[in-house]
Amino acid sequence: MRKIAKQDIVSARGEHAPVIPDLGEGKRGEGGYFGYLLRQAGAAHRLRMERVLADLGITPPQFVVLTMLVAYPGISGADLARLAVLTPQTVSVIVANLERSGAIVRRSHPVHGRIQQIDVTEGGRALLKRCRARVKKLEARMAAGFTPEEELVIRRWLVNVAREDDCAGWSAP
Repeated sequence: MRKIAKQDIVSARGEHAPVIPDLGEGKRGEGGYFGYLLRQAGAAHRLRMERVLADLGITPPQFVVLTMLVAYPGISGADLARLAVLTPQTVSVIVANLERSGAIVRRSHPVHGRIQQIDVTEGGRALLKRCRARVKKLEARMAAGFTPEEELVIRRWLVNVAREDDCAGWSAP
């Protein structure tokens, strides 16, 4: 089967269709806008995460929630949503699904009975350990070719981009 060249694509009316650049070309490459390139990279990373975690029965957002629950035990649902960069409603669904799978348990706060505390079970910790091993390999592939110093610069830049207070006062010219 002949591979169709981009310039060979013609619409139903006989007009040439717009040429969509390959990844790494045009606005999808080094000449692209930072915001678009971040979105493009984020989508590619999420897809890779979905693929490496799929057979473990966990999604990338579930992985993030488990990670944050282990890193910051006793955090509130609202804080968990902020840390995981998810809506409270999404976190609620994720927590329910993780509870149903046995990865976490909810219990009432000993003093404030209406407050629910979330604990990661031993099974949840074992699952997270398997997930982390896979994600660590994925991140090592992403960082391949960078020196530790360059990787640190990238990490600092990403943190600075994400800081909300850095956006204060930004407006259209």
